[in-house]
Amino acid sequence: MDPLFKIKTLRSTPSPQQLAWLAMHQDYSEEFVAEQACLLTEEEAGNHVINHLLKGHRGHYGPLEHPQITLNAGYFPHSTMQQLRTHRVGISFDVQSGRYTGRRIAAVISGELEVEEVFYLRPVGEYSDRRGKRYEYTEEARQDDLGACIEACQRYKDKVDRGYSEEHARSMIPFDVRQHFVVSFNMRSLMHLLLIRGKRDAQLECQQFCELVLPHFQEWAPEVHGWFYDNLWLKGRLAP
Repeated sequence: MDPLFKIKTLRSTPSPQQLAWLAMHQDYSEEFVAEQACLLTEEEAGNHVINHLLKGHRGHYGPLEHPQITLNAGYFPHSTMQQLRTHRVGISFDVQSGRYTGRRIAAVISGELEVEEVFYLRPVGEYSDRRGKRYEYTEEARQDDLGACIEACQRYKDKVDRGYSEEHARSMIPFDVRQHFVVSFNMRSLMHLLLIRGKRDAQLECQQFCELVLPHFQEWAPEVHGWFYDNLWLKGRLAP
């Protein structure tokens, strides 16, 4: 796991399992649920959601779309954000712009920032491509890549110093510049993305993103998370 990768919760729906239960309860209640006190604890509500929505793959998952959680992801490579951003149903993104946040590129040349604070490179090790062909990423190759990143930073700085706009100059930089982003999920879309991008044939850095998200899911909705982790996580099945 890259030591700079981080996830923090910005905001989340309080008592999310109670909210999902209230939404589910309204489906079959004669009463107006907003005027009824929720007599269930958060733990009890979570267990009701599991028993009546999740167990047996009953197919009625709409109530899970009401609770929301917003996370701040830091220092992930651009390719990770791009892969995650292909999933937009029930998910919203705001991503650090390359048009307005280019000072850090030039800061590599001035020595204010280390190159690996700005660009991501995979660690040395054994890898395989999508067809299963194995190869080694050596320390020598990685050092060459770090050198190429520094050269690219110099070219970027030279263009900006000559009056180029940041969005023009950024064409010089490597693809996997680190980016921060804010992402919001409902409970249903959170489970879906975790299973799509957490599985072991997903991009390595996407897997690591999902692994860092899991503790936030657990803290937010512990009963639903527990069922999800035991029954769906890495099991090859997709959440609804």
